[in-house]
Amino acid sequence: MNLAGTALTPRDATMYWLSTRTPNDLFLLYAFAETGEPTALLRRSIANRVTRIPDLLVRVLDPPANIAYPIWATCEFIDDQVLEHEPPACEWPEFGTALGGLLGTVLDAAHRPWRLHLFRNVTGAPGFATGEPALIAVLQLSHALADGRRAAALARALFTDSIADTPKTNGSLWNSLSRAIPPEWSATASAIPNFPIAMARTVFRGFAAYRAEQRLAELTSAGALPPPAPTAPPNPLNGTGSAPAAHTARMLVHPAADLKVPGHTVTVIAATAISLALQRYLDSRAEPADTLLAQIPMAVATDSGPRNSYRDLTVDLFIREPDISHRAARIAADLAQRRHRAEHPLQEARSRATEAIPAPILHRDIMAYPIDVLPQTVSGHTVISSVHRGPADLSFAAGGVRFTAGFPAVGSVMRLTHGIHGLGDTVTISLHADPAGIPDLDAYATLLSAALAEVVATQRE
Repeated sequence: MNLAGTALTPRDATMYWLSTRTPNDLFLLYAFAETGEPTALLRRSIANRVTRIPDLLVRVLDPPANIAYPIWATCEFIDDQVLEHEPPACEWPEFGTALGGLLGTVLDAAHRPWRLHLFRNVTGAPGFATGEPALIAVLQLSHALADGRRAAALARALFTDSIADTPKTNGSLWNSLSRAIPPEWSATASAIPNFPIAMARTVFRGFAAYRAEQRLAELTSAGALPPPAPTAPPNPLNGTGSAPAAHTARMLVHPAADLKVPGHTVTVIAATAISLALQRYLDSRAEPADTLLAQIPMAVATDSGPRNSYRDLTVDLFIREPDISHRAARIAADLAQRRHRAEHPLQEARSRATEAIPAPILHRDIMAYPIDVLPQTVSGHTVISSVHRGPADLSFAAGGVRFTAGFPAVGSVMRLTHGIHGLGDTVTISLHADPAGIPDLDAYATLLSAALAEVVATQRE
């Protein structure tokens, strides 16, 4: 689908507007073998590749007063979309510090919705021989442009030497129309007379959503559907409601075979290990928890519609279950139940109601929502985002890829998140934290590494 000239969907516009209040960009890390090719040539290579990736040749246009939804418009690649970071050579811990600073930034999608950060000649990276340099590429994407699956697909197109031809954005046609009538004004002119229709549609779909909720409750009472996910009081992992002032990150890179056990997915194995590590971490701080919940995004298959097609599932980590095997089985069963309920067709009614809301009303609600207030109950104490990014056949400047990583956003309510990202025969578990809430991320990483080994050993026995 060619984005140019289309409006952002309400869900994607929500991500765009939220980015002005709190960082929510996606960060996809790829570690390549360093070949020493000059950065100017790397930039030229990227510039050539994006001409065949229309999604990377757009930016956002804001209609006046947010009367209409923002619009995707074509744009050209500019040199500062590929940024080399200083120093030109560094050790892995030094890179980790720089990465933490990067994770607190946010792109202005009205300028450009993506940027590629390059860290050259990094030594000591996981999976590299002693003294062997790595080229670490971090693709930063506006969340309005992509969710986790789409972002991985864009990165794959960017780091594939030979990609199939894709339709080019028809810049000449769109630019000629833009000169005649600026598209943001055209969208505004169309939105004003349609406002009463949109309001009526919102009311109608809102009533349909209410009826769907009633029907879901009936199916739940009859035992045909699992009950809604629980909530729980916040704990130290949720912080105090203030926005993070700094960010830290760590990565645990494993051969995929080390995390595979019969009967369970890597996601369940990792979630079980996270449950143990979090439990022990809070105990070590004399702040034990009675319950730990994780938000696990679930992709929703769609050929069109929002760029962000996923739902957050709340999964119990069953920290009161002492037997590791039983705990893993209960986590797997709860995740399956959450998916079953989320995939029911009646769940679409709520989304359809949101899709009908006029832009100025949704914008007002997003900008007024109290994101810096810690609620009395939360749907998750941490995030576990899991995406497999395909085979390890990517390259950059003829350097092959070794592993990938990703870092779900932390905010005023979620102070520690986990990314589980597979590429070829490696799996990386990434940690992203607010040091004000998690001041000793290395200690937690050590606990998690030990818990992974413990869970795998127990399951294989």
